[in-house]
Amino acid sequence: MKKKVAVINLGCPKNQVDSEVISGLLADRFINTFNPEEANIIIVNTCGFIEEAKAESIEMICEMIQLKSVGKCEKVFVTGCLAQRYGEELLKEIPELDGVLGDGDLQRIPLEIENARHQRVHTFSKQQDFIYSHAMPRVRFGPSFSAYLKIAEGCDNRCSYCAIPMIKGKYRSRPIESILAEAKKLASEGVKEIILVAQDTTRFGIDLYGKFCLPGLLHELAQIEDIRWIRLMYCYPDVFSDELIEIIAKEPKICKYVDLPLQHADNKILAKMNRRNTAEEAEILINKLRTSIPGIFIRSTFITGFPGETEEQFAKMLQFIRQVPLDRLGVFAYSQEENTPAGMMEDQIPTEVREERKNVMMSLQAELASELQQRRIGQTLQVILEEEVAKNKWVGRSEGDAPEIDGQIYVTVQHEHSPGDILHVRILQVDSYDMQGEGLE
Repeated sequence: MKKKVAVINLGCPKNQVDSEVISGLLADRFINTFNPEEANIIIVNTCGFIEEAKAESIEMICEMIQLKSVGKCEKVFVTGCLAQRYGEELLKEIPELDGVLGDGDLQRIPLEIENARHQRVHTFSKQQDFIYSHAMPRVRFGPSFSAYLKIAEGCDNRCSYCAIPMIKGKYRSRPIESILAEAKKLASEGVKEIILVAQDTTRFGIDLYGKFCLPGLLHELAQIEDIRWIRLMYCYPDVFSDELIEIIAKEPKICKYVDLPLQHADNKILAKMNRRNTAEEAEILINKLRTSIPGIFIRSTFITGFPGETEEQFAKMLQFIRQVPLDRLGVFAYSQEENTPAGMMEDQIPTEVREERKNVMMSLQAELASELQQRRIGQTLQVILEEEVAKNKWVGRSEGDAPEIDGQIYVTVQHEHSPGDILHVRILQVDSYDMQGEGLE
């Protein structure tokens, strides 16, 4: 009788794709379950990006280990970023773990679980070169109508605060043919929205083809008949080309939504971060996007309390988002990561100051976002329906909302619908993050 396995996913959408692939690879030997309390084997796919994520990962590992004494669980394994970065420490500090599987070749995981029958296992790939293929199976965790599509692994940007290149290795684009094959397979399974993810989607193809290939990839993906929405995440501003703007503007299947991580608005801090753009260039790009793509939703992220950040430099960020209002904004207090250039800088900002500045910025953004949202009243937006919460009342997402990180829209409809239906909705009410509207059917 096959044993049951549960893969617990933590962290970003890129991690979710890995968790789905791991579940797919295990499907031949085990029965997948989403309930860890009924699993014989538990795999925690961790995040190790910032301190808060590491703490969440450790907490989840400890929770799952407790199931070894009170539930059906026989073995607990850890994989993902935390396992790659702190594998030996995890094995030493948590003796109840049965294995730590570094963030390397996912195809090895079923074999390593078998090897752990009689001993603890530890895998670690110093040279990160794995990249998954469309031929690898996936057991998707999300809704049937929406899926993440990872187009590259690793990162070459070397932002001074970030440990990802140390964990994930150099930037590695997937072949276009593999991405298109996977997208067609997803479409055949009923997926209507594909969300392109990578550590930096805008650099797609530069390593493999010697040029930036994201516009061409988008054109090819748009030809897949049953794909209705294509959403872009993690678009770095320094290589956001006019060609990319043009295809977003012209292709109706590409969501009028851009995730553009800017991280700061003071040029000296941006230089210390090893970012390759200035605040002025970011403002020019945002204005160009708004001019070329009327109604576009722009999301960004900023970091408060980077080493050496003065009150004046922090004020520049506040002034930037006043001058260049952003529809969606995530703000993170700087996390001092070991073995990163920023982590070794002497002028670290106290944690409480980092957090205070984050809260100030989020409070201002709530006001600014509310003003932007007010302008949407009376407009008609495309909306994908996710769940019917009452008769003829649905919760969904507008074209300007990525799943789980942005807002929701509450829609009143006249006819029967199914999850994944996309319809036009007239906006009637808004707050800083969510909207209400009526379906135009």
